[in-house]
Amino acid sequence: MRWVSTKRSSPSVPFIDALFAGTAPDGGLYFPERLEPLPPATLAALRTADLATIGTVVGSHLLAGDIPEAEMGRLVRDALDFPIPLVQVTDRVWVLELFHGPTLAFKDVGARVQARLLHHFTDGTPLTILVATSGDTGSAVAQAFHGVPDSRVVVLYPEGQVTDVQEAQMASLGGNITAVAVRGTFDDCQRLVKQAFADNELRKKVWLTPANSINLGRLLPQVIYYFILARLGGPLVVSVPSGNFGNLTAGLIARRIGLPVSRFIAATNVNDVVPEYLRSGIYTPRASVRTVANAMDVGSPSNFERIRALYDDDLDRLRADLAGAAFDDATVVAEIGRVYRERGYLLDPHGAIAWLGLQQGLAADARATGVFLATAHPAKFREVVEPAIGEAVPLPATLADALARPRHSVRLQVDYPSLVELVLKPEA
Repeated sequence: MRWVSTKRSSPSVPFIDALFAGTAPDGGLYFPERLEPLPPATLAALRTADLATIGTVVGSHLLAGDIPEAEMGRLVRDALDFPIPLVQVTDRVWVLELFHGPTLAFKDVGARVQARLLHHFTDGTPLTILVATSGDTGSAVAQAFHGVPDSRVVVLYPEGQVTDVQEAQMASLGGNITAVAVRGTFDDCQRLVKQAFADNELRKKVWLTPANSINLGRLLPQVIYYFILARLGGPLVVSVPSGNFGNLTAGLIARRIGLPVSRFIAATNVNDVVPEYLRSGIYTPRASVRTVANAMDVGSPSNFERIRALYDDDLDRLRADLAGAAFDDATVVAEIGRVYRERGYLLDPHGAIAWLGLQQGLAADARATGVFLATAHPAKFREVVEPAIGEAVPLPATLADALARPRHSVRLQVDYPSLVELVLKPEA
């Protein structure tokens, strides 16, 4: 398998080069040169397979020739040592709960696998992982790499725009983890990170690799959990809460290699540049707006570039597989309360947006089974969930421990030279 740039003006590279580079020399994102479907017999076998088997089969298929299957199996079993349950909510609706990992967010999947992929390929050379986060990515990456030899993490987050729990999980670890509170938005954080990876002079001085879903090491492991849905057969309508669009990109890759999904829903908050593009054909990135679903507060989603490349920028083809849906805060909060009272199922704000998007998708297809992705534990968003349901949400022990630890964040203006100085500090 070779990996090519979304901008199509850099040569294709092997996986190891794409993994450590993050972005291509032309500034594009790497995506697969081609995607071969899984054999029908393999797809059939995955319907009854456990998570470790699914991860081994799908990972070996995507990285054929790069990692031996036996090593892939060991890597997946070590990384994905927590359950990913598929839970029925109504007669037609199931939820894939992706929040049972160490930081109680779906990004544990990608971050833990990526940490092990990097360790598999590295030769002990010191590595700096530079990442921007709107919430859960930072805590997942920090936790995945905390204490890993020959690596350090610098994680940028928008000051005052992540939850107390999210900040605690990033800023209380210490050691090889540096949490950076940027006085700006997530989009500002992301621009600083992108500028660093485009800075050849900086990259001569330090070995940088990204851990956002712009990096294949974070993105590709997310394809694995989509194949849990093979247990339901088809046709499926799958609603994905979408911010930077890595999760949806992984779903579309899963569909391309054989997952029986008839349609995806890109469910967003009011940062709806992709639903608007699907409606109008006009793509207009803009400054992000703060919402109750802060991990999706992205006005210029990086991974949508990959989705357009996967579809050769053919809007009609994309519309055939993908619909958009967007919801404001009032609708989201009200739905958390309604679903809890009527169904006994507790949603976090991101899962609520996916649930709402799925209702729209199922209304257009009376035959389909629906699945939505729940990407964070509701306790991570108690300040939104508790008023919505009128009850206290118990705090899991891992979150209580994080909140009790002292925090250490570096404050940073939206200033690239200041970021360079920080990255080059030996203690960064």
